Amino acid sequence: MEIKRIDERISVSPQIDVEDVARLKAAGFVAIINNRPDGEDPTQPPGAAVAGAAAAAGLRYFAIPLGRDGVRDELIEATRQALDSVDGPVLAYCRSGTRSTTLWALSQAGREATEDVIGKAAGAGYDISHLRGHLDAGA
Repeated sequence: MEIKRIDERISVSPQIDVEDVARLKAAGFVAIINNRPDGEDPTQPPGAAVAGAAAAAGLRYFAIPLGRDGVRDELIEATRQALDSVDGPVLAYCRSGTRSTTLWALSQAGREATEDVIGKAAGAGYDISHLRGHLDAGA
């Protein structure tokens, strides 16, 4: 499991396994956001299995799948609400971490300066500079 910290509230990673959930709890995470649609890859665990492991570990779990339909306002709002509803670090995952970073960034539009959002993502290894116009529009 390769976790990339964006800031004190959010980290992202590629696909996690059910066995990773206990390690996330031990690392101090309080919630998991699954940005990967079920069935995207035959080897990925179903979201329900990760949700069950999260519940057993005492972690909140949010399914906010970003698939072929692309980013939609309701996904951005669901991400914002998920982050606002917990007090502590959150791990968001997808196939590579890029979709999770994108949704996080767009959920912060108008809350954080565009350059800060882009800089935090870059610090975690994600170039989201192409979102600058969307981030500026949310301010």
